[in-house]
Amino acid sequence: MTATPEPAQRADAATAEPAGPDPVGAVGTAADEETVDGATDGARDRSGHELLSRTAVVVVSYDSAALLKRTLALVAEDSPEAHIVVVDNYSTPTAREELVALASSHGWEAVLPETNTGFGGGMNLGAARARELGADLLVLLNPDAVIARADLIRLAARAHADRLALVAPVLKDSSGRIVSDGIVVCLADGSMRSRRSPRPIPPGGTQPWLSGACLALSTDLFEATGGFDARYFLYWEDVDFSARVLAVGGSLDLARDAVAVHDEGGTHSGSAESAGSSESGDGEQEGRAKSDIYYYYNVRNRLLYAGLHLDRSAQRRWVATAGRAAREIVLRGGRRQLLRTRRPLITAAQATRDGLRLLRAARRGELPDIDQPLIRG
Repeated sequence: MTATPEPAQRADAATAEPAGPDPVGAVGTAADEETVDGATDGARDRSGHELLSRTAVVVVSYDSAALLKRTLALVAEDSPEAHIVVVDNYSTPTAREELVALASSHGWEAVLPETNTGFGGGMNLGAARARELGADLLVLLNPDAVIARADLIRLAARAHADRLALVAPVLKDSSGRIVSDGIVVCLADGSMRSRRSPRPIPPGGTQPWLSGACLALSTDLFEATGGFDARYFLYWEDVDFSARVLAVGGSLDLARDAVAVHDEGGTHSGSAESAGSSESGDGEQEGRAKSDIYYYYNVRNRLLYAGLHLDRSAQRRWVATAGRAAREIVLRGGRRQLLRTRRPLITAAQATRDGLRLLRAARRGELPDIDQPLIRG
C-alpha cells in the first residue's frame, strides 16, 4: 500500500480533458490494440484466452476471506484461464483456516507466510509463486478491487506488448466515481496531485506513479526492479516501485481504456488494512476517518521515500514541510474526527519522528535489507 489519499472525483469527469499535461504519458502499442480490440470476435477470444493463460492475478490478503468471496471470486469466475495466487499475511489461526478453505474451494494457489509481510513483501512472495506456476504476466490486485475480463485482457495485452511497461487502469468506485487516473508526487515537498487537480504544482518538478491497487507487468520487469521494497510495509511502496521501474528503463502506462472497480473502504478500517492493500491517491479530498495504521505509515513512509530516492537538497525540503504534510494526511480523514479524539495528531507526530530516523539511517546506509518489513514498534 502507499500514500493513499482520497480523491473524490465525479464519474462524469472521466471523459473530461486534463487541466494540464498527462502526468503518466506512456501508451500501449498499436499492435496490441489491433490484436485484442480490433480483431474479430473469434480472434479476440483466442487472443484473450492465450494472454490470460499466461497471467497470474496476485492478491495479498490479511483476514480478508469474506472480502475475497465478494471480489476475487468474481474476477476468477470471469477469467478462469488466469492463475489466481493469494498470499495470506498471517493474522489469526481462524483467519488462516478461512483463507485456506476459500482458496481450496476455488482452486486458487495459496501462499502462507508465517508472519505479516506487509503489502510489498506479500506481493514479492506471490510473484515468485506465479513464476513457478509458469506465468510470465502479473496482475497485482488489491483485495477490495474487481476487474472485468475485457479490462484484464487489455492490461495483460499492454504488459505483453511492452515487457518494460508498468500498466494500470483507471480506478473507479462502485458508483462510477473516479478514484485514480494519474497521479504525481511533487518533488518540492512530497505532496500529491491528480491529473485534474486545480492546485498549482510547486516548482521543483514531479515524479509520476501508478496506484498499486491494480498493476500489470511482465515478470521480466518485476525481476529487473527487484520487486517491491518490503521495508515500507504499508503505503508508499507503489510510489517507490514506480520510481524504480523508471530507474531501470521502464515506463509507466496508464491504460485509459481499462477500468478496475476499487471501493477503498474495504481495506481502510480496522485491522484489515494491516495486510494486503496498496492504494494511493492525490490526498486533496476530505473523507471519513481513517485508521491509526493509515496515518502512521503514510506519514512515516513519505520520509522513508525521501531518504531512499532524493538528494540532500530535496530531503531538506521534505523535512522542512514534514509537519504540514502530516497534518494534510490526517485531514484526509476529515476535521470532525479531531473533535472526538486527538489520537490522529499524536500518531502523526510519532510517525514523523520515526520517519526522520529512517531518513537519517538511509543517508548513512544503515537501513535493514530491502526484504525486511519495518513494522511500527
